[in-house]
Amino acid sequence: MIPYGRQSIDDDDIRAVDRVLRSAFLTQGPEGPLFESAVAKACGAKHAVAVNSATSALHIACLALELGPGDLLWTTPNSFVASANVALLCGAEVDFVDIDPATWNMCPVRLEEKLTKAASAGRLPKIVMPVHFAGEPCDMPVIGELAQRFGFLVIEDASHAIGASCSGAPNGRCDHSAITVFSFHPVKVVTSAEGGVATTQDPLLASAMQMYRTHGITRDDALMQGEIDGPWSYQQQLLGLNYRMTELQAALGRSQMAKLDRFIARRHELARRYEEAFAALPVLTQARSTRHHSALHLFPIVLGPATDTQQRAGLRKRTFVALRDAGIGVNVHYIPIHTQPYYRKLGFKHGDFPNAESYYAGAISLPLFPALTDAEQDFVIDQVRHSVADLAA
Repeated sequence: MIPYGRQSIDDDDIRAVDRVLRSAFLTQGPEGPLFESAVAKACGAKHAVAVNSATSALHIACLALELGPGDLLWTTPNSFVASANVALLCGAEVDFVDIDPATWNMCPVRLEEKLTKAASAGRLPKIVMPVHFAGEPCDMPVIGELAQRFGFLVIEDASHAIGASCSGAPNGRCDHSAITVFSFHPVKVVTSAEGGVATTQDPLLASAMQMYRTHGITRDDALMQGEIDGPWSYQQQLLGLNYRMTELQAALGRSQMAKLDRFIARRHELARRYEEAFAALPVLTQARSTRHHSALHLFPIVLGPATDTQQRAGLRKRTFVALRDAGIGVNVHYIPIHTQPYYRKLGFKHGDFPNAESYYAGAISLPLFPALTDAEQDFVIDQVRHSVADLAA
């Protein structure tokens, strides 16, 4: 089976993890700060906070921005459920902004329209969380301008987009946001096995996130309140969690970061081959802006006419099954969050965000990872061509 995504591990990565196993620290040692420094440097950020998953990073980002009961977070329905779930875990409410039908990212036009209505109703979001879907950056300059005009905070969910850039600025520099979050899951651009990192330029936000990942505890004398008992002292100042990253994960992540540019370059080579092969087929690919540089975490395609969602869904299902039967581990990213049973209980329903639903009806993610060979990709391309031809016959 050719998977849709897979980690690329080499001897350097194995040696990095082996060194940790032979060291004195398996957690809370030197590797964590070194990994954070590598990510911060790559992103042009002053601070990076590493945790055990991107979901944890999104959660502590919301906590650091004091999202809570009575507040509202807006994100996109075209994402993994974690993008919305973290707001609910803070006691806040969630709403969504429909996607652009070409980029499949949060639509800035729909966002402005929704903000204008929300301002009139006196119910603006505290946080807007755009998601850089498949590694393609959202239009952050526009979203940043809207944040200034309407007074909300921005968390970039860049789980797909380590190594991407927007208008020449690396993702994670937070030019138009308070915090940016990356994922280091095995199928992402680089991996720490599991893991996430939040970057920020704000030292106070970094300090808060550092405490939230470790039970809300600090051992920093400068941050402690009142009299300190002795050098062993620590104080819980926030209600935090155990979201720490292990030394094993950090060592792997740091080793992988050294290969970031090479991995992304190979992803772009593979994406160009797909786009050339599918140019004459009735297949939609993600529109990518020339002002941005995508990390290309995923290569999603959409089958079928946008005007007929049911027909599109039927074509997708038959193609998905045919490709899986051929040994190609395609997947679907994503089932719109608002259509999940849990969110339907909150009042959302099918039809609320038609662009996201139309995209989902025909979406299939094809294999894309640096170790994918040209021969393997040629096989995938041939099978897609055959499947589409059979459906059209």
